[in-house]
Amino acid sequence: MTKRVCEPAGMGDTSFLRSDELPGRTAVGYLDSDGPRSNIFHLPVRGSGDGGIHTTLADVHSLWRSLLAGEIVPKKWVTEMLRPRSQSSEDAERYGLGFWLHASTDAAMLEGMDTGVFFRTVHDPGKAITHTVISNTTDGAWPVTELLEQID
Repeated sequence: MTKRVCEPAGMGDTSFLRSDELPGRTAVGYLDSDGPRSNIFHLPVRGSGDGGIHTTLADVHSLWRSLLAGEIVPKKWVTEMLRPRSQSSEDAERYGLGFWLHASTDAAMLEGMDTGVFFRTVHDPGKAITHTVISNTTDGAWPVTELLEQID
């Protein structure tokens, strides 16, 4: 992941870190937005392919720029990755290769969550807009994400 994605994309602040070796500026994940209990005992010691990567907003935007420029995989594969592979009803998201796709536009999305963390990034080439929301609670990003969808 580091050599094939993070390095070509210039994502210097993105890594699968050990939970007992986190840099001082790493946000702590919380089980509940109202309580002080962290998610430390709910996640693996080191993140893996199904999640657990630590990143920054700037690095996620570098990922989009590099991916779309063909710096991670060739542009013809990016096109294939962003081509709908599933049919759905008009108001349901479709799926490409690794990306959720908006039901009726060219917008592509990545999202993930675990106990005490949530992440969603959307790139809409038609509107030339990319937005990313990262939260240190499981449901903390939804209000912002829903607002951004209404504004788009």
